[in-house]
Amino acid sequence: QVQLVESGGGLVQAGGSLRLSCAASGDTFSSYAMGWFRQAPGKEREFVAAIEWSGSVKHYADFVKGRFTISRDNAKNTVYLQMNSLAPEDTAVYSCAARKGIWHKDEYDYSGQGTQVTVSS
Repeated sequence: QVQLVESGGGLVQAGGSLRLSCAASGDTFSSYAMGWFRQAPGKEREFVAAIEWSGSVKHYADFVKGRFTISRDNAKNTVYLQMNSLAPEDTAVYSCAARKGIWHKDEYDYSGQGTQVTVSS
């Protein structure tokens, strides 16, 4: 069992930046690929980014367009999402997820409760 707790969300103006963190506990963090999803009101949950256990392989959704960077610190059992050039359409609840082994599409074993990101115009 893996517990995931996100933090770092908040209110930011368009063009601003936020750094989300997700702290994991309960199992060997480096055994898991980690990802971020988001869900805006009235919309489907969508994939944002993922990172393999070593940190050397990363996957991004097309809409990220070089604005977001995912990273991880296995010594701290934490995954990060640096978000720059934020736009109002990035407003959503952002959740992290863990998948044992290699990341595959939108499949994951565990997910956190999420942190709200609101971007004002």
